[in-house]
Amino acid sequence: MREEPTRSLLLLDSNADERRLISAIAARAGWSVVGAADGEQAIALLQGPHGRDVQAAILGSWDAEQGPQLIDALREQRANLPVIVLSQSDAVSIAVEAMRAGASDFLVRPVAPERLLEALAANADRRRGTGELAPVSEKLAPALELEQLVGAAPEFRAALAVAAKSARNRLPVLILGEPGTGKETMARAIHAASLRAKGPLLTLDCKAIAANIIDSELFGHDKGAFPGAFAAKTGKLVQADGGTLILDEIATLPPETQERLDRMLATGEVRPVGLNGSYSIDVRVIATTDRPLPEDFNEGLAERIGGTTVVLSPLRDRSGDIPALVRHLLSRVAEQAGLKPLSIGDDALSLLMRYGWPGNVRQLAGVLFRAALQCEGSSLTADDFPHIAVQSRFTGRRTDFAPTLSKARSDEMIAGAPGVTLYTADGHLRSIEEIESDIIRLAIGHYRGRMSEVARRLGIGRSTLYRKLGGLGIDTAA
Repeated sequence: MREEPTRSLLLLDSNADERRLISAIAARAGWSVVGAADGEQAIALLQGPHGRDVQAAILGSWDAEQGPQLIDALREQRANLPVIVLSQSDAVSIAVEAMRAGASDFLVRPVAPERLLEALAANADRRRGTGELAPVSEKLAPALELEQLVGAAPEFRAALAVAAKSARNRLPVLILGEPGTGKETMARAIHAASLRAKGPLLTLDCKAIAANIIDSELFGHDKGAFPGAFAAKTGKLVQADGGTLILDEIATLPPETQERLDRMLATGEVRPVGLNGSYSIDVRVIATTDRPLPEDFNEGLAERIGGTTVVLSPLRDRSGDIPALVRHLLSRVAEQAGLKPLSIGDDALSLLMRYGWPGNVRQLAGVLFRAALQCEGSSLTADDFPHIAVQSRFTGRRTDFAPTLSKARSDEMIAGAPGVTLYTADGHLRSIEEIESDIIRLAIGHYRGRMSEVARRLGIGRSTLYRKLGGLGIDTAA
């Protein structure tokens, strides 16, 4: 068996505690971390015998004077080394500064472990692009009203209708969608359209908080409730009293916490950890999840929060919305300090519409932000998105239609839902197995995983469909 090559991460941070924290997170994904307290030590490590194993670098802080010089020095040793910058500030102007200095990505402290690992994967392996500039791109989409949310696809309009109806009542809401589809944006829009709009709006990322302290974060705790509880703490539910609490990735809550949350929603009473009494609160909970709630999720809580479910389609299923989304996001980019208004050409729009967008709208926002930073003209063209073209070729998606396709047919494919590519990048026909795999994937997405309907529409038996899925290595949950 061939031994996997060592994958090392160069971590430059003067704070030893921060180096240990980042090292522990990176180790989860198999990274071997080498730490450096300053730039001189970092350069020496790259020049050393194991410097060639370094596949990415993280700068633990950003300094406007020394940062650009440090990136230049690292790139002198390794021209294509991805450099990720961590910053205490989420100011877009600092992100612009770092990216123009040559940073590959920009994350804001405190960074969730999953977000950091996503950025490492996206930048160390350029074939992936789901995590770039996520915190910055999210700032390009400030609070919007429901009618301002961009999208004309039937599934998206149906989701908006459910959201608008839910905004008029006080019941919990569950928003279901892949990462990057805009779940939090939708949740904020529901809050803004509700009678609670003037009340507090708080967010709790359930997967970013350790299981042993999640109850304290959510419900609060009394003084002396557990070792280290030197003072009482007010939980998010009480802080959001009179308003809305967004629980991001609710499926990751521990079973005991699920039970306590269900009891709180049923009674309107919250009991902090270690307190004999309870508080009466009026808070609206909007929960989000990347996938349907698991079977072992608390049944009562699932029924309570899932009574109203808003389903957000992935961007690949509504490619016709991409032109409007692109123009909306570019208008947001132009509002940021140091950036200018940009238009976009038809060739660039066509390229973006043909791409699969595994990171959905969040990834699209990051890609546009990066292109805007580097664009010297007044309009974006296909040449401003070389990484999208490369990723499309790697995944087998065409970024340009074959010469044998008529212009009318090309326009038809661009305007409608994603089609099935018949040609490889060099103009040759793809294999029947590859085309069949794409057709099945397309059908599963179009009919939202209803396998009986997929089989019926494809004209095959259900057992035949599952046999083909196994043979093609297709995961129906993908």
